[in-house]
Amino acid sequence: MKGKQAVVESTLGTFVIELLPDLAPNHVAYVMKLAREGAYDGTTFHRAISHAIIQGGDPLSKDPAKAAQYGTGGLGVLDGETSGAPMTRGAVAAVLQPGRANSGGAQFFILVTDQPSLQGQYTIFGRVVDGMEVVQKISEAPTDANGRVTDRIEMRRVTIRDAPPPEPEPFSTETVDELARYRAVLETSKGPITVGFFPDKAPEHVRNFLRLASLGAYDGTAFHRVVRGFVIQGGMLSTRRDPVQQRAQRYVRTLAPEFNDTLHVKGILSMARTDDPNSASTSFFICTGPAPSLDGKYTAFGQVIDGLATVDAIDAAPVEGETPRERLEVTKVTVTSH
Repeated sequence: MKGKQAVVESTLGTFVIELLPDLAPNHVAYVMKLAREGAYDGTTFHRAISHAIIQGGDPLSKDPAKAAQYGTGGLGVLDGETSGAPMTRGAVAAVLQPGRANSGGAQFFILVTDQPSLQGQYTIFGRVVDGMEVVQKISEAPTDANGRVTDRIEMRRVTIRDAPPPEPEPFSTETVDELARYRAVLETSKGPITVGFFPDKAPEHVRNFLRLASLGAYDGTAFHRVVRGFVIQGGMLSTRRDPVQQRAQRYVRTLAPEFNDTLHVKGILSMARTDDPNSASTSFFICTGPAPSLDGKYTAFGQVIDGLATVDAIDAAPVEGETPRERLEVTKVTVTSH
């Protein structure tokens, strides 16, 4: 049973559970058996607490006429296999009948946020390793006064597969010359901006930007700060309309500075940070005029090679202080090579 994953295809998207037989062999074996029999196909996520948990897998939930009984079926089959595994975001655990520690079965719940108060009370048999943004979206579904999801969110299909080999970290092996051939096109609500890169000056910043852009982390973000004639700033993941994909989130990290002799003039792409020089992460800015006060203090790693008219349009957007009055969205960032 080692090295197995459960792929859950739902009406709101797909996520992947790594099964953990070392923690709960009987639960993993049972879930694999049910999945292979198609027992989960057509069941629903019938209970949700926004940004806390989702619950599903009740065989009764295949029948919309039995909605009043959802949450009561498929239990009382397995003894508990509790462990010291942490009840943290992404943990998948067995649902129990009230007051009965040895009553697990088909139903399971997934933590959307850490729940330390549940530690040691439930059997953890898996962990979501891809698609947590889908799990979070399910948790946000409308519910009734009893916490039951009002819109039907089905598990269309649950399949068991061998875990694929670890994915190589994107843009970790390219040479400086290879990195220099990449471009990124930022499609914005004001038009496209194409940027090229300076890997000879700041190779790790270039790798970081290309990695996040290629994984969709910047899609749906916004230019959240405009200082007219100085900079436009974007790339903060908190400006996304939807949570960043789990596959991209694992590569969100802070960067050591790579200060260099590039002058901060109009069109230069540079990395934003706090007062701590080691705090750069995802947020970047584009200079809209000369900014000599930033030279040698912020890491310049690229420049606009097409689309300065779009930069000017963003720079001219109405602001309240430094905050745009309208959403200046980056709808998509596409990485290309020439």
